[in-house]
Amino acid sequence: MSPSFIPSLTDSSRLVLRTIASSGPITRPRLGSILNLSKPTMTAVMNELGTLGLVAPIGSKQGAMGRSATVYALGPNTGYVIGIDVGVAQVRAVAQGLDGSPLAAVEVKIPKERRATIEEVATVVDEAAKAAVLAVGSRAKILRSIAVAVPRVVSRNRLGLNKRRGPEAVLQRLRQSVDAPILLENNVNCAAFGELHNGVAQGRDVFLFLQIGVRIGLGIVIGGKLFRGFNGAAGEAGRLPFPWSPDSKPQREGLEHYFGSDALLERCIADWPKSAGEPPATARELFDWALKGEPQATLWVDRHAADIGRMVAGFIGFFDPGLVVLGGGVGQNPIMLEEIRRVSRELTWATEIAVSSLGVNGTVIGATRLAADYALAQILGETPDATVVLPFHETADA
Repeated sequence: MSPSFIPSLTDSSRLVLRTIASSGPITRPRLGSILNLSKPTMTAVMNELGTLGLVAPIGSKQGAMGRSATVYALGPNTGYVIGIDVGVAQVRAVAQGLDGSPLAAVEVKIPKERRATIEEVATVVDEAAKAAVLAVGSRAKILRSIAVAVPRVVSRNRLGLNKRRGPEAVLQRLRQSVDAPILLENNVNCAAFGELHNGVAQGRDVFLFLQIGVRIGLGIVIGGKLFRGFNGAAGEAGRLPFPWSPDSKPQREGLEHYFGSDALLERCIADWPKSAGEPPATARELFDWALKGEPQATLWVDRHAADIGRMVAGFIGFFDPGLVVLGGGVGQNPIMLEEIRRVSRELTWATEIAVSSLGVNGTVIGATRLAADYALAQILGETPDATVVLPFHETADA
């Protein structure tokens, strides 16, 4: 699974390879036209890339003048990548080619009898990666990189400070299993990256991704790139002072607790009138009841949507993003969208607010895209963009 060495490519070859990776299979005449490259140059480029196994013909296409042209795609030596989402109850792993072509998807449950230890989660992450490699089988042989999304702050400045409890600790077993770069990224950042390339934020230069579920988080995209901050903690929305008033003292992570689905359910149960019968047992049940028109459930969902709208208005005031994408187990529920829009519009300037189109798969989609971008940059001899890349041959006690 060790990545193969790639020699330095000419500028024209890098342009062609990048274009094929982003556009998918394409004919040589079309490539030459897009990149304004002459026929001799295209011949030299395709010979170079073909010899290296970075492009390969996959068929032909009939042209408008009746001539057929060879269609080229990424070759076997570009390899593949894996994106991994480390959730609370399961680990998802997706393998794909550098052009986004799907290869495999697996899911491994995390033991739920009790709170899983770091070592247990690390074992599941390793199992998921191995299962993805096994599922890919002979369709691709070179594993270029793995990107792992974790629900923690990921920072170059803090890497290794807490070797047994830090987010990189869950990758100790995986680091011993694979000889490829392992990228570590915050899960909300990955979800935002997924929306940028595959979701409702495609083509947007600036936008925010707000995740609302058991916890809350903000993914910030500026200039088409993730904004991570000095400590990698940009977007830790739960750290905003809350409550903030003359007679209330803010509590640490008070905002995150207030907006979390557990706290929402606690407030709902505490104030649920006896005349309305038994309160919902879970946040999912609350939203299901509201969707069916149950009055008390609708009231609580509208209250929560209004609170979210106020929070969104604050973020709009900070960033002027042009677009806010709502995700997470609670945030992506479309039943709240209009109330969030209404309240936000009352408090600040009109801004597009949309629900994620990627759903629960957004994080692993973003992680896989991060891994693919990193791998392509390495092949092209460019500087990859990544928060943390774990060093090779790390031991369990490192």
